[in-house]
Amino acid sequence: MKLDITCDWRGKLLARQEHVEVLLRRVEGGAQITIRAPFYGDPAPEAPPSSVPGLWEFEVVEIFIAGPGSPIPYTEIEVGPAGHHLVLTLRGVRQPTASGLPLRVEAHIDGDRWNATAFIDDSLLPPLPWRVNATSIHGLADRRAYASTAVLPGDAPDFHQPDVFLEWVD
Repeated sequence: MKLDITCDWRGKLLARQEHVEVLLRRVEGGAQITIRAPFYGDPAPEAPPSSVPGLWEFEVVEIFIAGPGSPIPYTEIEVGPAGHHLVLTLRGVRQPTASGLPLRVEAHIDGDRWNATAFIDDSLLPPLPWRVNATSIHGLADRRAYASTAVLPGDAPDFHQPDVFLEWVD
């Protein structure tokens, strides 16, 4: 499934050079994620590429995968341009059940763009059918920018809204 981030979280169209492409594909044993995104040069975490708590505070692309049920089970996968990552499983909105989970990531920066490929194991994903969303965050302080595949309701960017995620198309 291709998740294009072409608008900010409210639905306002972004400039073409700001578009992010996320490919989410089921593969044997899990899911493969491919990210193609603009590189803004925000400071990266002061750690080698690994799982980093609070990665959403940095330049990052996030993928949300929700399954059926109540409370809604979902997985949040975050990847930064230097290969930092964070995987959380949640049961209900903002109710983490685990954090810092494993993710195989290869990332590289090429000028004003960055690309990453990641693999997440089936054991960390919710059951099918899925609802999905991809988001992008970058910028510092009052210049922080938030973008999303799905338009998000509310007065502030809130990516934890599984009810507005898109239906998974295999």
